[in-house]
Amino acid sequence: MRCLGLREVNRLELTVLVDNYSDLSLSDTDIVKRLRGIPPNIPLAEPGLSCLISVYEDSNEYTILFDSGISSHCLLHNAKALKSSMAVMSGEIGVSAEKVEAVVLSHGHFDHIGGLSGFLNSMGKDIPVIFHPGATARRRISKPPHNPIEMSYFDEVMLQREGGVLKKVRKPSTVASDHILITGEVERLTSFEKGAPGLEANISNKWIPDPFFDDQSIAVYIRGKGLVVISGCAHAGIINTIKHIQKVTGISKVYGVVGGFHLTGANENNIEPTIHEMKSINPDVIVPTHCTGWRAAHEFANEMPDQFILNSVGSTYIFH
Repeated sequence: MRCLGLREVNRLELTVLVDNYSDLSLSDTDIVKRLRGIPPNIPLAEPGLSCLISVYEDSNEYTILFDSGISSHCLLHNAKALKSSMAVMSGEIGVSAEKVEAVVLSHGHFDHIGGLSGFLNSMGKDIPVIFHPGATARRRISKPPHNPIEMSYFDEVMLQREGGVLKKVRKPSTVASDHILITGEVERLTSFEKGAPGLEANISNKWIPDPFFDDQSIAVYIRGKGLVVISGCAHAGIINTIKHIQKVTGISKVYGVVGGFHLTGANENNIEPTIHEMKSINPDVIVPTHCTGWRAAHEFANEMPDQFILNSVGSTYIFH
């Protein structure tokens, strides 16, 4: 029995508008359609993440933006370039940033919220922006012997001025007429996923190792296939995230996992146990992005070759 009423959809189209890598030579498959072109319609890359997500159920269509990368320059350029995609022009896929009805933020880091103000301004209308209240915390990078470097912060006043209707939610919830799940705070269940060393947050006016209470992901339930889990950085742990979604939805089958897994730096020690657990979950499709890291992505490709897909900016994944 499901604990949260996540409704099924016939089809999900997920376009990666911002990611660390751009590659014009990757080929299309039944699952992924690549954005290729000539200047100026080539996708730009930056070390952030943003995904355009459209779900379809019967004649209904719902579109959200999940995160916004570092800069509106990259985000808006790629959203415009997407219109020149052969798959878009032929009608094979229908994703469009102009259809966005809401924005969901995975957490408050600059590489996931930096393009939001410019995106909201470009829409010319009020747009709901859904995030965990912890996303507004001050944050910094602290790696001795260097002095701590404070990150840019979540400017609520500016976002409201640009048309953002801010909605703070801690618990699991749904949008798009219950067709898209927002996890809320992710329960920590594994023994090895313990956050990101060197990242701190100011909680109750004290700098502490960042607990990432605000880290959240989204999920879509494809009829007859299972869950597609989409993470931003998975600071709570990608395995914790999947298990949390299975628990709150009551759905065990995972069809796809897409997003950042944060397995770089000190977290490279988590690559082996993460892949071990992912093999047990056994998704049909796995697409590591952004902060997953080259070594981890390489290991996923080696250990799960039939499921692994190499991402590049402008790629659209079709789940149906």
